[in-house]
Order: sequence, then structure tokens, then C-alpha cells
Amino acid sequence: MTEQNTQAKLKNLLKQEKIQLWNPPYTQEDNQPGDQHIQELARRYAPFLNLSVAEVGGALESIRAQAVKRGKGNRTFRETSVATLELLLPRDAKKDPKRKNYMETRLDMPVQQLVDRITEEFSLKHVKLILNGRTLSVDKHLDEQGVKNHSKVMVLKVSDAEQINKEEEEKKNQNESIQRTQKGFQILSERDGSEDPDTTPFLEIADQKGNPLKIPHKEKKALILAMGFHEKGRSLMKRKQYDNALCHLLQADQQFSECGSALLSSVDNYAVLQLDIVWCYRALEALSCLEDGRSRLQRAEECFLKCYGEQQQRLLMIKGNTGREEVLFLRLYLLQSLLFYVEGNDCQARVLLSKVENLYGRLCPDSEKMAQLMALGFTEREARLGLRACGGDLQEAAIHISNRRQ
Repeated sequence: MTEQNTQAKLKNLLKQEKIQLWNPPYTQEDNQPGDQHIQELARRYAPFLNLSVAEVGGALESIRAQAVKRGKGNRTFRETSVATLELLLPRDAKKDPKRKNYMETRLDMPVQQLVDRITEEFSLKHVKLILNGRTLSVDKHLDEQGVKNHSKVMVLKVSDAEQINKEEEEKKNQNESIQRTQKGFQILSERDGSEDPDTTPFLEIADQKGNPLKIPHKEKKALILAMGFHEKGRSLMKRKQYDNALCHLLQADQQFSECGSALLSSVDNYAVLQLDIVWCYRALEALSCLEDGRSRLQRAEECFLKCYGEQQQRLLMIKGNTGREEVLFLRLYLLQSLLFYVEGNDCQARVLLSKVENLYGRLCPDSEKMAQLMALGFTEREARLGLRACGGDLQEAAIHISNRRQ
């Protein structure tokens, strides 16, 4: 992440001075670096970045080499229609963590052929390919699904190839996981409301005030499927199975896209899903998916503001406290600060980190008050959530927990 931050800052400086590292004198005719001129740039930029000349020189050479490779890829694509894709591999599949991985392919070929090449070359089994937050269908061609020259494709491992004796069982479980989830919630979503509620439980969807939402059957079906996939994904996240979790979360996102914007702004589930997807990006070290991550966090923030109000006043009127929801804002600010840091915007990253620290200080319960509540017979979880909901007020927290128990 530090390397991305440094390169982002250097790219901004180069852009301001209109310096093109892929052209002379920084790149020679044989595509080798013009070392003397790159070192001059490094000596000039090092003080701005508070880094050594050697570190800046290495980062400049990395930027130059990437630009040269991109130019070569553009020429190849124009002449042969063979595209160059950047592969964001699972952590344990990278031979060199600092080295980027590329693969050349035609775009008029089925995704399955690319999957087969990736699994063979990188010794992976049962992978899914993700582009801009969407799972690529193996039955369709690459160009049909928006894959272009220089696209960044995330490779998700959805089975454990190291445990050979369990491989077939794991393959079956993981491949069927999404199908089982979809089947169960498909049955639930197809009910039309005519069933006897005493004998056939159903899910009622309400806004932040607790008022039932009147939703067209098609949208209700999609929403229930989305919430089912989301819950399954969150369960996998708790077990730190981020590859498999992301597959389920993206399925949830696809179902949410079938719902109208008015519905999505009435409930906060959609916003929480966007946070969870970007959290998986972070856990999988795929924050280079900047465009998708940034747009998802923006959608999450807009949805939270519509649901809770600018100063969470709507939430205060309904619930009387904002404790649990403030955790969502803590996650939002933390992820936003990470993206700004990766973009080289240290100033904005620091502003958001300051928000995170202040919010964390308010949400982190006092250990002595926790002990007093637990001495009253409340569980650790009840004590923590109660203090968080009541802003650290011991008496109010005790009343709040008692009321919730009733």
C-alpha cells in the first residue's frame, strides 16, 4: 500500500510538469531506462515526498516500466487484437508480491478459456473472475461483459487446492453454496402474501421508522434474495473466508440492482452491503480496484444520509440513540481514508483517520463500566452494545439493556 501511495504522488507530480517517462530522455530507443535523467528527477522529487533518492528512483522506474509495457500492449492490440489483462491474484498465488501479473488474450473468446489458462499457469483450481465488481459468466465471451485491453481482473479462489484429500468435497460445497442460498430464498421470495401468517412465516420489510414498505412483487423477490446472499456473505466474512464471501456479496449486489432507487434509499441494507464488498477488497489486498471501491463507498454514504439524516437526526428521533449505526460510519471513514491514501492524497486520508479515531474513542466502552454492568448479570456483548448505544452513560445503558430484554 505504501508503494501505491508513493507512485500516486509521483504520477501527480509528473502530470503537473507534463513529463512522460515512456518518451526520451527517460526511455531510450531499446525501451531501457535513461538512468541519468531518472536519477535527476528522483533527486528533485525526494524532498517533496520525504523519501530517499533511491526509493523515489525505484518508484519512478516502476512507473516508467508500466507505461512502456502499456504502450507495447496498445500496439499489440491494434495490430493483432490481442489484449493485455492485469490479473489481481490471490495472495498465496503470487510468486512475487511486488510484481504485477499480466495475461495476453483475445477478447472474442469465452471466459472459460481464460479461467482454464489462469488455473493452469498459477496452479489454482475453481476460480471466479471479477471485473468492476461483477462476476464474469464463464459461458459468455470476454468482450460481451465489458472486458477491454488493460482491464484489471480480480481472480478469486473458491476452493482449497492444498487439501487434496478434501478437494472434491470442498468443490461440491463451495460450488453449491450460492445455489443452495439462492434456492432457499427463491422459495421465500415467490410467496405472494396469501399464505396464513400463523402457519407460514414470512419476511416483512420495513423502513427506518418500522413502517412496512409496499413493494411490487418483483422487487420484493429481488430484495429478499439480496438480503439472503448478503447474510450468507457476512457469515463467511466472520470466518475470514473473504474469497467466498465476496462471491455471495456480489450476488447480493446483483439482486439489489433489480430494486428501484426509492426502495434502496429507504433501507440501509444496500449501504451496508457496499461497505462489506469494499471491506473484502481490503482483506484480499485488492484496493487497486479504486474506481469500483470509490463509487461503492459514495453510494453507501449517500444511502446512510438519506436513511439517517445529515446529523443522524432522523435516527435519533426513531431510536433515541445512534450507537450501533455509528459503527457503520467508522467503517466507512476507515475505508475512505485507505482509498485516499492509495491515491496519494495524504491530507484527506489524515482528516478521515482523525474522524475514525474520534469515533472509535466514543464507541470503545469503558472497561470499569463494562465490569459494573456484567456484575448486574448482563453479558459482555449486552454491556458493550448498551454503553455504545447510550454514549457511555452507565444508568441509561442498564435501562436500555433491560428494555431490550423485555
